[in-house]
Amino acid sequence: MARVVKVFVTLRNHWKKSTVAACALSYGGHWLYGKHCDNLLRRDACLAAREFGRQQISPQEQLKKATVILNPAACRGKANNLFEKNAAPILHLAGMEVTLVKTDYEGQAKKLMELMEQTDMLIVAGGDGTLQEVITGLLRRADHESFSKTPIGFIPLGSHNSLSESLHILSDNQVKHITSATLSILQGETVPLDVLQIKGEKEQPVFALIGLRWGAFRDVASTIKKYWYLGPLKIKAAHWFSTLREWPQVHEASVSYIAPTLRPPDLPEQKPQRPNLMYRIARRLKNYWYPPIPESPKVEEPERWDERTLSTLELSIQTQNKNPVQTRIDDSLLVLCVRYSFCSMTSPYCPVPFPLPQEGAGFYNIDNEEYEAMSVEVRLLPRKLHFFCSAERREQEEGQG
Repeated sequence: MARVVKVFVTLRNHWKKSTVAACALSYGGHWLYGKHCDNLLRRDACLAAREFGRQQISPQEQLKKATVILNPAACRGKANNLFEKNAAPILHLAGMEVTLVKTDYEGQAKKLMELMEQTDMLIVAGGDGTLQEVITGLLRRADHESFSKTPIGFIPLGSHNSLSESLHILSDNQVKHITSATLSILQGETVPLDVLQIKGEKEQPVFALIGLRWGAFRDVASTIKKYWYLGPLKIKAAHWFSTLREWPQVHEASVSYIAPTLRPPDLPEQKPQRPNLMYRIARRLKNYWYPPIPESPKVEEPERWDERTLSTLELSIQTQNKNPVQTRIDDSLLVLCVRYSFCSMTSPYCPVPFPLPQEGAGFYNIDNEEYEAMSVEVRLLPRKLHFFCSAERREQEEGQG
């Protein structure tokens, strides 16, 4: 008992050191507990992946080939370590033949996609920038019609992962977020996503999954990191200083667009059955003795374009990929467009115009990636790509619908 009293007396007499030691022990214990929970999450994910790897396949069936495009520079250089710890073991335990391709510089993913061979699935490990490069390189290919049918998985390893909330259940725990996204690839459920084709006057088109944004709020968002030293006040400070520099913050844009039309029905592809031999012979003889009369070419009606001049703080074009499970048919499948002088934005199914800024009009964001503002044409490509989606996220979206 005397020793216990002596310990408490010592702690009281050295209360400053005791307080520092208690804080250090508390932080260290919390850090160790977090590491232990992360290891449990990895273990559970690996056990689930092992069940996929134990499934038997026929002797003629080959292992599934997965090509992973990894951006090691994502998440401030931590992406490679995050992938090796949380995603790679799951893919290997599932029995996949994994080909890992790491990018060395910005824009390399586009070139790699132009040279990549056919694979069973394509996995993008990175952030918004890496994903945009991959889909842009994929859809620039000459055989993009067939290659775009390859299912795509997205492992969120970047600082910005805008598409992840549409495909996976969001979590504050990064390890849980990455492992659940990787497991959704093994489950094999996919959802079709719309793609925006954004083309300038001279450059090759850029493709986006979320949208295009231009205006005052976008400009402010790009300057928030400059005021990091203000802590929680940095967002308000960025808006305040931006208002002082320029007022009013109004952007003028000329927009040309086509009225929205309904989406095509999402029907599964069905190959027509080949008719029997006798029917084919009879049809050929009929065409030989009675040649069909060629039909006159149909005259296409000219597209009707509407023009508007807009004056607003911010203009944007967005897809409906925030909730890809629920197919909504309305006039807002594509929300506005952006820019100063003139730019046309069209879509065969939901056309909307898109104006662009004059010289010195600044920058705009395409899927959170910054581009110099210029006149562009935007087209909506409905259900162009298929992405792996977790079953939990699918049920959640169906419940919201």
